[in-house]
Amino acid sequence: MKKPAAIVLLGLGANLGDREQALRRAIALLTERKAIYAPTLSSVYETEPVGYTDQPPFLNMVVAAGTLLLPEKLLAVCREVERALGRTERAKWHEREIDIDILLYHNRIFTKEHFSVPHPRMHERRFVLVPAAEIVPDLVHPVFRKTMAELIEQCSDSSGVQKVGPLAAEQGE
Repeated sequence: MKKPAAIVLLGLGANLGDREQALRRAIALLTERKAIYAPTLSSVYETEPVGYTDQPPFLNMVVAAGTLLLPEKLLAVCREVERALGRTERAKWHEREIDIDILLYHNRIFTKEHFSVPHPRMHERRFVLVPAAEIVPDLVHPVFRKTMAELIEQCSDSSGVQKVGPLAAEQGE
């Protein structure tokens, strides 16, 4: 196997339809399309919505994986997978069939017109930090120079994050 161009941290979430199936299919499609390989999956967490709260709870998880794609190409594949899974554009922070965010891309820091890495609000969100700290507690945020474990300890977000368990295998696997 080739050496990865980068280790990435992706945040996945869904609160419409079969939420667990959406998470499972997103990981499968990202892998099939060679956007990521050798993924390490956090547990699945049921979380309270943040921002716009009049909506169903989310299932969230974090995936750490290798990628051979540059950030903008990885983002394009993430958006393609979201569309393939039926994501409909809605107002910011509203319901999602699936949401895939690039949280970290190796130790790089960059801002483009349409996205920034590290994700600009990941340090403020328990629904991202709790699963990230589960699988990569010692990973250092390149801006704050703190580990995921340290960031979760300092996070002021009080929204509910309840562990559901591992992502179940698809029926028939």
